[in-house]
Amino acid sequence: MSAIILPRISDATLRDSAHMAGVEFSPTDAAVIADLLVKTGVELVEVGMVAGPNSKDADLVEAVHAAVGPEHSMTLVVVRDRQQVTTALDEAERLGVRHIMYSIPTSAQHAELKLGSPSLKFLQSLARSAISQAKDRGFHVTFSGEDGARTPKERLVPYVASGFEAGADRFRLAETVAYLSPWQMEDVIGGITEIDDSEIEIHSHNMLGMAVANSLAAVRAGAKWISATVGGIGERGGNAPLAELLTSLRVIHGDTRFDLTHLTELSRVALNGSGLGDAFQSGPTTPHAFAYELPGQLSHPEAYETLPAELVGNARELRVRTRLTPALVRWALADSGVEVDVEAFTPWLVARQERDRRPLLDRDAIRKAVIDFQVA
Repeated sequence: MSAIILPRISDATLRDSAHMAGVEFSPTDAAVIADLLVKTGVELVEVGMVAGPNSKDADLVEAVHAAVGPEHSMTLVVVRDRQQVTTALDEAERLGVRHIMYSIPTSAQHAELKLGSPSLKFLQSLARSAISQAKDRGFHVTFSGEDGARTPKERLVPYVASGFEAGADRFRLAETVAYLSPWQMEDVIGGITEIDDSEIEIHSHNMLGMAVANSLAAVRAGAKWISATVGGIGERGGNAPLAELLTSLRVIHGDTRFDLTHLTELSRVALNGSGLGDAFQSGPTTPHAFAYELPGQLSHPEAYETLPAELVGNARELRVRTRLTPALVRWALADSGVEVDVEAFTPWLVARQERDRRPLLDRDAIRKAVIDFQVA
């Protein structure tokens, strides 16, 4: 095997970690985190998610741009159909975004769930259209394989090839559901680095405790980028923790490109700003391992879980601060016997959350809040 090319690093703390159930960073914390990341040597700070106009993450994106400049920033853009992509790109342009990362589900299960069709041809067509639209507007484009680790090679490779043919700059394999061992990861990444002119990034989750090992295995197979998060904060057991990743690169590969002196302060700011505190842990036995704040994750947990919560004696739960939607409220109230005008109750509860410094809500707290709403 040829000598390993040391990877470039992107950090998803202000995107993946920020959308972990119940976590909401302030713009002030986002600016500090972004600044420390860039000082450490991280090339791209991934911040926010845009699906259409009036993005809820606009303040985070703007704070990061003010702190480190849009050239050091990347924002996720959701892909569902051509018209939705158009409006999402409009919003990204309004926010001054230059580098986007398209979130596109590649496994048949996720494609059926989110796009309404498992068809590979439809998936390729949708990706090509979205990539062409963004390149025509001058964006740097990374496109993802959401649930890529569970996508068979005969489906994944043609999808990735068609994305590069459409003009994409980079492909991110998202191990959305922790699924692979390091040696399996090498095989998967090796299959797509063979594509001409391919630049590959790995984004691993840590439910099985192998996110750093899988990231290094991906680099061994030719990946040029690794996505990590400060403290390993993130959905579904967390992500590849930045400090462990950078120190592993230092010890194993003699990599001295990064200023590691900022790592402890980074962890302090990110863990406290997230509300998780210094005791955050990754893995399947923590209270947040199976906590969700998106209706689709609660309704279709099997699409997002390596193993069911019950297998390790854990439980599935809703955890949210202010990102409440009527769909989440309906899920929380299902089978409770509690009746309320959900469309009126939801904005009332969001306003109370914001006024009362965003106490964390679970299903029981939402049910109890109905009583307060009805007597208000």
